[in-house]
Amino acid sequence: MGGKRIWLWSLILLVAAGARPGWCNALRDHPSPYLAMHGEDPVAWRTWDQDALNRARREQKLLFISSGYFACHWCHVMQAESYQNPGIAAFLNRHFIPVKVDRELRPALDAYLIEFVRRTRGHAGWPLNVFLSPSGHPVAGTTYLPADRFMGYLQRLQALWTDDSAGLEKLARRAAVALNAASPQGGRLDAGRVAEHGSRFVARSLSIANDMSGGFGQQAKFPSTPQLRVLLQRQAAQPNPEVAEFLQLTLEQMAGQGLRDHLGGGFFRYTVDPGWQVPHFEKMLYDNVQLAQLYLQAAAVLGEPAYEGVARDTLDFLMQDMWYASGAFISSLSAVDEQGVEGGYYLWDEATLVSLLSEDELKVARLAWDMQAPAPFEAGYLPRQAATPAEIAKTLSLPEPRVRKHLATLHRKLRQERRRRNLPRDTKLLAAWNGLALTVLADAARLPGGEEYRRHGEQLREYLGRALWDGNALRRATDGRQAVGSASLEDYAYVAWGLLAWARLSGDARDYQLTKRMLHAAWQRFHTPRGWRRAAEPLLPLIPRGAILADGPLPSPSAIILDISLALAKQIGDEELSENSLAVLARDYPQLASSPFAHATHIGVLLRYADLLTAESVSRAASP
Repeated sequence: MGGKRIWLWSLILLVAAGARPGWCNALRDHPSPYLAMHGEDPVAWRTWDQDALNRARREQKLLFISSGYFACHWCHVMQAESYQNPGIAAFLNRHFIPVKVDRELRPALDAYLIEFVRRTRGHAGWPLNVFLSPSGHPVAGTTYLPADRFMGYLQRLQALWTDDSAGLEKLARRAAVALNAASPQGGRLDAGRVAEHGSRFVARSLSIANDMSGGFGQQAKFPSTPQLRVLLQRQAAQPNPEVAEFLQLTLEQMAGQGLRDHLGGGFFRYTVDPGWQVPHFEKMLYDNVQLAQLYLQAAAVLGEPAYEGVARDTLDFLMQDMWYASGAFISSLSAVDEQGVEGGYYLWDEATLVSLLSEDELKVARLAWDMQAPAPFEAGYLPRQAATPAEIAKTLSLPEPRVRKHLATLHRKLRQERRRRNLPRDTKLLAAWNGLALTVLADAARLPGGEEYRRHGEQLREYLGRALWDGNALRRATDGRQAVGSASLEDYAYVAWGLLAWARLSGDARDYQLTKRMLHAAWQRFHTPRGWRRAAEPLLPLIPRGAILADGPLPSPSAIILDISLALAKQIGDEELSENSLAVLARDYPQLASSPFAHATHIGVLLRYADLLTAESVSRAASP
């Protein structure tokens, strides 16, 4: 009887999932924490591979690719509302080939699908849900939808596919061709006018700068670190009071308001408002290492020692909260706490504060963090910089030293209490992001008292060279034990960048040689006569390639390859590497004139190596 009940229960589960024998969720116990958390969904998730495409072609079904990442709040919401919904799961399993993608393991695929959704809907983000034809061309895409709207979307799309699959396939192919269209060509780069690109970039940046709160634009606020870095580069070479004022405003707002964790250190990914007040609470390795480096550079360029303190505080957070025993940094900390509350790990309700703090400490906290008004979040208040110790002392008629003592005490009490809370972590060790981390550790190791940064940098350099490099090729990531994912252009670019920075610190010839081998492998695997490709072996047809790749939250990997290739070529006398890089720089770059803000890192490379781009060198490098 017991065996019969087990058999019946298994059959019910199979029918509920809409699956046929042999079909099941393949994500359980996956080394990616993001994919593994979908391992209990009733959706028959597959991983992204050639077999998924083959099955779609064999069964003439649309592929449903859902791309997200572990720290993403709305990814968790859509999982709970839709992917754990038996009815939606049954429909997906019956009519589509469902594929779950960790965008951090498939950055090239994710970038392609993001661009498709951005062009067709005007905006894009995560969770990213894209439907592909059996031949691999995007048909339709959307981001988060509530369960009822998502189910309606699925039903309408399936009806269209049933009625006219050939017509949809034809439209999808035409759209893919348009997405892959070559960039407009505009004549050979004029070496004598390189400086104009820098001027256009500065003018464009200031035209979209937010004069009230810093940063760019009037909506949600992202750090835009690549652009800020190039503005600092320009400011160091050609000081401009307007640029300096904007940079200082932006840096102070990012460090002083809700983008930054004022108790534990580090930065959140972005804020949903233009004033840097209300963050989405995920913390990403790539954001924090870039911002630490940005504040170190700003301290030198703008002469503000406080910025160095922000950089140190950020690095200390990374070493304490995101360092993995294997010798590298993990990928991210979730926006959602163990109770499923977004930001719950970072927020403080009134009752908790009253129980932890003395009466005087609570008065100081209310002024320091603007806690007089009702809590802006359902789970409570977020500490931020609302008043200085001097302002608090004046308001409360207290000596400033006593206010500072109260601040130190309440920080200690709240940090101690927060350590009792749990926050889910994505423990993947990504090559690209750890390469970025090595660049800032190399810079920080030169600071007074930088021994701890150097010690972590030495371990990280060894991890990159030992666990993620097999002598010929990079691995995208490990879970601390086994390799995960396939290395992309950004992995080679950022790891080589970190290794070159470390070689300059260590002076070790082996570090220079490893950087050289990695760069040559990057050129061989990812550069073609048509430009750069993000993945060495993309599975989809018509994946775009470009002469230059735009910046995103991370700097353009093609610009970084050019930058460090020219730097290393000069360092070790590699003429082939220098000539290849100059040839690419000398080709047509119309995007720089039409969209300088999006290509800031490339402009930075052009300006940095303007002395090499004489008319003669351009002509020689661009010739066959």
